Amino acid sequence: MNGREHERRGFTLIEVLVVAALIAMLLAILLPSLSRARHLARSAQCLSNLHQMTVAAHSYVTTHGRFPPYLYSSPDGSVSHGWDLRVHYRWEGGQRKATVKPGLLWQGKTIDEINQCPSYKGGDNWVDYPFTGYNYNSSYVGYCEYYAEVLGWPPVPTGKLVAEENPARPEDIRQPTGCTLFGDGEYIAGANKFMRSPFEGRDGSFSGRSAGTQGYRHLNRTNAAFADGHAESWIKRFTDTYDFDEHNVQPHEDVPTGFLSADNGLYDLD
Repeated sequence: MNGREHERRGFTLIEVLVVAALIAMLLAILLPSLSRARHLARSAQCLSNLHQMTVAAHSYVTTHGRFPPYLYSSPDGSVSHGWDLRVHYRWEGGQRKATVKPGLLWQGKTIDEINQCPSYKGGDNWVDYPFTGYNYNSSYVGYCEYYAEVLGWPPVPTGKLVAEENPARPEDIRQPTGCTLFGDGEYIAGANKFMRSPFEGRDGSFSGRSAGTQGYRHLNRTNAAFADGHAESWIKRFTDTYDFDEHNVQPHEDVPTGFLSADNGLYDLD
């Protein structure tokens, strides 16, 4: 038998290059599809989180008759009651430290991960809390003004809060399908918790509206949940606001930011 019949023929350089080119071509075709699929999966999880927030908001309404306040502090300043977090402050060794607990929306019970948008990259801008990425309509629905009650002269604090402005009641919202409750909060410096309308709302002359924008982090879309309970992916993005603030509506890293509507139409109670 001829020994040459058993010689193993190796690949030629041309064959190796052809195979490598085919693999590269397949990867170029498949990777964008896989990446898009991952983005869509994260967006679906985000929409589920937002829907659960609306369920929690309506549970709060059932108990309290109003939507939760966006933020207020106890009369002595030791506790900040936020819509998503409640922060207890204390002094230890001359340093102010904080303990984080579930906020007003959750009425004492929550799954922390619901507070985290799976597509948000970055930390919490308030306290050392690892779950963040969403904001709440603070211009209209959750807007409130409370002040510490004092009596007599000289004034003596009573330890009570008095409401000057309360959050909205469900009957105040005339078009629930078009009133945003929660969304993907993001602005030039990172996460934000307090969604702002582009122009003056119940929150009056508040000037930092660019800090209350939405992050278009889901393939250039942003997710939002509405007062009727539905959540959807939103592609329209607007940067219109007051002239002195409009230049601050900028991307955070590679994520575009902006408002959901050119006016207050998707934020107000009408």
